[in-house]
Amino acid sequence: MFKHLLVPTDGSDLSEATVNRAISFAKETGARITFFYAQPDFPMPIYGEGALIDPTTPEQFAKGAAQEAARILDDARGKAEAVDVVCDTDTLVSEIPYEAIIDAAERHGCDLIFMASHGRRGLASLLLGSETQKVLTHSKTPVLVYR
Repeated sequence: MFKHLLVPTDGSDLSEATVNRAISFAKETGARITFFYAQPDFPMPIYGEGALIDPTTPEQFAKGAAQEAARILDDARGKAEAVDVVCDTDTLVSEIPYEAIIDAAERHGCDLIFMASHGRRGLASLLLGSETQKVLTHSKTPVLVYR
């Protein structure tokens, strides 16, 4: 039986549903949860014709990303604690979210990664690919995909 779940979350609707289901799963099995949020790195500007200028500095971007991570993780923690599921949270900045997820599972000694089937939609998903698919193909830790 699984004892320690890593639950990556990005605050999307599907991710929130996955958080709720992971909490139920942990409650039923007596497992603990580490909620994880991979913060985006500051996007490098692309120069040239038609380039958009982002008025945000790297420092402002990092502060905003950290605040978003704290909000999302605090929400997940509150839901777990409300039903007496032991949990912790973790976040870090990463250009490669799937690697950050796998690393977090290993760092925390998790024996199951419980994650949504997909997060981003539209063009972003085409450009980034499926983080879940990458976790599935690269992780040594078992992965449960929730749809």
